[in-house]
Amino acid sequence: MNFKKLTLLLLLSFTTSIAFANDNNDPIKNKKKDNTEETIVGVAASNENFSTLVAAVKAANLVDVLNGDGPFTVFAPTNDAFGKLPEGTVYSLLKPENKKLLTAVLTYHVVAGKFDAKAVVKAIKANNGKFVIKTVQGNELTAMLKNGSVVLKDAKGNTSKVIMTDVDASNGIIHAIDTVVMPQ
Repeated sequence: MNFKKLTLLLLLSFTTSIAFANDNNDPIKNKKKDNTEETIVGVAASNENFSTLVAAVKAANLVDVLNGDGPFTVFAPTNDAFGKLPEGTVYSLLKPENKKLLTAVLTYHVVAGKFDAKAVVKAIKANNGKFVIKTVQGNELTAMLKNGSVVLKDAKGNTSKVIMTDVDASNGIIHAIDTVVMPQ
């Protein structure tokens, strides 16, 4: 056998063995989950814009709750939303001694039930422009429309704009917001 044929044969056998050994070609092993197969925590954890929220959920020991059956609607503050808080607030909230306060803040962003953007807007319109939503924490948020966007008003009178809607999860839905809302 000449050198060219031997090189070609080795190259062919090397490529074939790599192709069969490569797990990326196995459709069963590489079946990608879509977002509806992941819980709210899984979906949030897969998005770098929610890394502060995910860290807070872990610090408050709420992972199991938000991995539960639900359904839940989460008004999820982005990292930029947490960045708007006074300096040191996030660091302080993540301390073990502030777990109760952190839990209250986080559960104030959660509503029992699955409410997509269409349902929220419909409820706002059906209630004379304001829809009062009871949160898992116990206080209320008020949803309203402002310049075509849904805005939430918290118990302290501050507002947060919904900047992304209808991120599906297996146990609910996420709407991203641009400001952390605060309970009373």
